[in-house]
Amino acid sequence: MAPHAKRRRLLAMLLALPAARLARAGNADGAPDRPGQALAPWQPGWLDIHHIATGRGNATFVILPDGSSLLVDAGASQNGLDVSVAPRPDASRRPGEWIGRYLARHLGRAGLERRLDYLLATHLHPDHTDGVSDVAGQIEIGTLIDRGYPDYAYPQRIDAPFVHDYLAFVEARRRKGLAVERFRVGSAEQIAGRGHRQSPFAFEVRNVAANGEVWTGQGIRKLFPDLASLPRADWPNENQCSAAIRIGYGPFGYFTAGDLTGYTSDGALPWQDVLGPAARAAGPVTVATADHHGMFDGLDGDIVRSLRPKVWVIPSWHIAHPDMLQLERMFSERLYPGTREVLATTMMRENLLANGRLARRMLSHDGHVVVRVPPGGERFYVAVTDNASEGDIVKLATPLRPSV
Repeated sequence: MAPHAKRRRLLAMLLALPAARLARAGNADGAPDRPGQALAPWQPGWLDIHHIATGRGNATFVILPDGSSLLVDAGASQNGLDVSVAPRPDASRRPGEWIGRYLARHLGRAGLERRLDYLLATHLHPDHTDGVSDVAGQIEIGTLIDRGYPDYAYPQRIDAPFVHDYLAFVEARRRKGLAVERFRVGSAEQIAGRGHRQSPFAFEVRNVAANGEVWTGQGIRKLFPDLASLPRADWPNENQCSAAIRIGYGPFGYFTAGDLTGYTSDGALPWQDVLGPAARAAGPVTVATADHHGMFDGLDGDIVRSLRPKVWVIPSWHIAHPDMLQLERMFSERLYPGTREVLATTMMRENLLANGRLARRMLSHDGHVVVRVPPGGERFYVAVTDNASEGDIVKLATPLRPSV
């Protein structure tokens, strides 16, 4: 068989294996959604976490149990199709417009006001923030929170068009008297329920880390050295300053941390591992994102052991998302025992081929990944919906139980 024919056959197998698993999982009793049907609306008392798959960057939409709403990032990467998947659903709108429409659609279906209570920009890279202004053009944003407001001077100002555009958006909000706040590490009040609906069970959104500071459960630990003691080339970068949060709902826990990394230049700069301390503070959890898109510098063994989730979600779209060793660690029962599911928002065919041995074990390679937690957090569901249209048609629906 010719090499190109072998590659086509392998890719077909990789795509078919998750599809078969989706069909089996979709028959599980008790899941609120069924394959082939539109995703059911949010209900009061439920926690819904939507990992939106535009193929252009990160965007995670949360409806809290009382109907309060949070968007974590709104990315709009401009990568070419040689290294990135095609925009989803298509290129007729900008990614932020698709995200805004997604929010308005699901808030409307839930009977909630089509208004976003909070938008958290974890850091200033375009695959996390370049769609923010377009989201605001589709739906009103109550409070904008980011790691750098008001001066964006730490560790240093970034001179790049994507930062200039974001800061212009922030300034326009400020002139209109709209809320903009700096992320407060350790706070469980900055992103709080607004009480849009009755919820009999308590929940919490805890600010875990940002700018090299990590909440320990009792106080704040500072990781970064004084900048004056470092060569400028070793100053913390934007990824290392990312904001991290943990959502808690009964026994259910969720952790996400933008592009926080655990890489220390092979031990030369141990303070650069911010993801490790953040994971130890937050974990163990039920669902976690593979931060920095499952890239080489994200999860190390200790981070995986600390988080030990039942489900890993990889916010991916680039040829390098995810890294093979990262997948190996996510699946490793040497790092923590028990079954776990791994899902990606979108993977390029080249990455599927390169990671075929591990990719065939994944539950899904493409689609919006929706985590649904019924009242009290004693159980949860994962649904994957089609991102090729705005129909929100379910491809997968499977019930699971929290691992913590």
